Amino acid sequence: MINLPNQITIVRLLLAIVFFVLMSRYDVITSPDAWILDACTALFMVAAMTDVLDGYLARRNNQVTAFGRMLDPFVDKVLVCGAFVFLAGPGFRTAEGVQITHLSSWMVVLILGRELLVTGLRGFSESKGEAFGANIYGKAKMMFQSLTIPILLLLVAHGDEQGSDSNRLAKDILVWSTVVVTTLSMLPYLYQSKDILSQTRIT
Repeated sequence: MINLPNQITIVRLLLAIVFFVLMSRYDVITSPDAWILDACTALFMVAAMTDVLDGYLARRNNQVTAFGRMLDPFVDKVLVCGAFVFLAGPGFRTAEGVQITHLSSWMVVLILGRELLVTGLRGFSESKGEAFGANIYGKAKMMFQSLTIPILLLLVAHGDEQGSDSNRLAKDILVWSTVVVTTLSMLPYLYQSKDILSQTRIT
């Protein structure tokens, strides 16, 4: 039977699916409805809170499982990376080609690349018997991204006029800070894996 923490993680995955369905309905040209982004913001925040809850319950009740250790970060990455993909997508692009979230495709590629790299390093390190748990930098990155996404959604839905200086500045600060924090958070994992990566022969 699936334990409670893992059940909560599965619920988070279902919330992510509903979140994506709603995000796909938003279009700044044809369907610029603020309620869609409000609903997306609420769903994302609830999903993010369940991430804290399932981890707490798993540790408190000694219910940490191999299934949970695999599923939890997978769902986190699906939710966060999926949100950034939508925010950089055509639904947030004006008829003039302006991306109102100020999130460029290359930024999303960088975020996805960081997640794929760390996931690959984790799998390779653990296959060699080396522990590779999440560190404080990775947790800080996740927290920062989880704040950036709902704030960006609310800025688009209820911010000042999209072209105003204050709106542009707020979005730029959020987006560029996320890119910098995400990139820097990768470095400790590379350092942690340096011994295994320096091996000349893989057995």
